[in-house]
Amino acid sequence: MRIVFAGTPEVALPALRLLAGRHEIAAVLTRPDAPLGRKRQFTPSPVAAAAAELGLPLIKAARLDAAATAEVTAAAPELGVIVAYGALVREPLLGRPPHGWINLHFSLLPRWRGAAPVQHALIAGDAAAGASVFQLVPALDAGDVFDRLVYPMPPLATAGDVLDGLAHRGAYLLNDVVTAIEQGTASAQPQTGPPTLAPKLTRDDARLRWDEPAERVLARWQGTTPEPGAHTTLAGALLKILSARPADRSVALAPGRIAQDGRDVLIGTGTEPIIVDRVQPAGKPAMAAGDWWRGLRVDEPVAGS
Repeated sequence: MRIVFAGTPEVALPALRLLAGRHEIAAVLTRPDAPLGRKRQFTPSPVAAAAAELGLPLIKAARLDAAATAEVTAAAPELGVIVAYGALVREPLLGRPPHGWINLHFSLLPRWRGAAPVQHALIAGDAAAGASVFQLVPALDAGDVFDRLVYPMPPLATAGDVLDGLAHRGAYLLNDVVTAIEQGTASAQPQTGPPTLAPKLTRDDARLRWDEPAERVLARWQGTTPEPGAHTTLAGALLKILSARPADRSVALAPGRIAQDGRDVLIGTGTEPIIVDRVQPAGKPAMAAGDWWRGLRVDEPVAGS
């Protein structure tokens, strides 16, 4: 198949690399360079960097306007493939490739339609995540599904962990669908069941609520790690929680109260406390929670919720 591939972040790379080895990539569509790091230097997206490495034609566009539509059309693709591009494909571009566009989405559609499906699945405490390859239509993530896979949630896996696993497994799922479309054997089925939405996470979504039960606190930590970054406050200053786990013994601790028990730093929740292993105070590098604790200058520390 002659494909135009649209994607931006690192999670799209396994699919791009696999398809580039098995099909013809007419063009790669990605978001423009963005300012990154403390110096805010403009940096190509991971997909842009990979396309350059692979020697593939590159189109950078923040919006799929008339100019971007003309560039994609000129590449004469038979099929459009999207993996986390970051913008909506609308008409007339939606109907330009003869086979339309398909999307690899990291959820078990129709559950978790939107920009952050894995994150919302973890926050909600879902037992499994997944990936679906579906036909793109004007409505958000509502098209017929060609194929899907189920991915049981590993214990204490973060959103970054789950996305990495799905990116690699989903690449093969996507390639199988592309091959089936090429061979004329692909069949898509309408989505069934009530949809749920997974909008992009906000900074407040990543704020840990210490009055919630321990399993809910950990679920929110999992779903917002590494982005936008699970956090709390202490004496008015931001504190990122980089690594956490359930406590393996019973310790009485009020919600938000921080204490050391042996080598472990614990924070109380609405039920039992959790253990915090790594943190990052505002303006400082990441560090072991025990080192952070020993440097505290706060009496009776309580994390804000």
